[in-house]
Amino acid sequence: MSEENNSQNSNPGNADAAAGSSEIQKLQEQADKFKNDYLYLRAEFENYKRNAIKERSDLIKYGGERFVRELLEIVDNFDRALAVTVTPENLGTYKQGVEMTATELKNLLTRHNITEIPSEGVAFDPNIHEALSSEATDKVAAGHVARVFKKPYKMHDKVIRTGQVVVAKKPE
Repeated sequence: MSEENNSQNSNPGNADAAAGSSEIQKLQEQADKFKNDYLYLRAEFENYKRNAIKERSDLIKYGGERFVRELLEIVDNFDRALAVTVTPENLGTYKQGVEMTATELKNLLTRHNITEIPSEGVAFDPNIHEALSSEATDKVAAGHVARVFKKPYKMHDKVIRTGQVVVAKKPE
């Protein structure tokens, strides 16, 4: 009878151990699945980051390609103009062709939201203008732009080049 008691007593423990072992195995499988899923997602994210960095790099590197292609058409027109021998007979036509090419260039800038900031006669603004000097004049109010050496430009709403100007001051 004591052997029966021993076998009965050992069976519940064995059953509990087997159930615990089975539960541990299930949890281990689940942990392995979570780990594999994590590693897969991490690799996917690393690929995404690498691709995003490459796309950004390419955008920076080649972003102005369309603008440059359009600009090169205008450069070709200037090259053709420079190849012409200017004579008194064709001077008017030559000047007209150069003016058309300059207009084409200004239109290109406008299409790309690059615009000139009007400056002559307006109040000096250090965010837009760089004062090269000042001159006494009564033609323009003191503190206003009397002359422009380099025009200021903006792209959308950002100043991309300040203008170089002469600022008016009161005559003595």
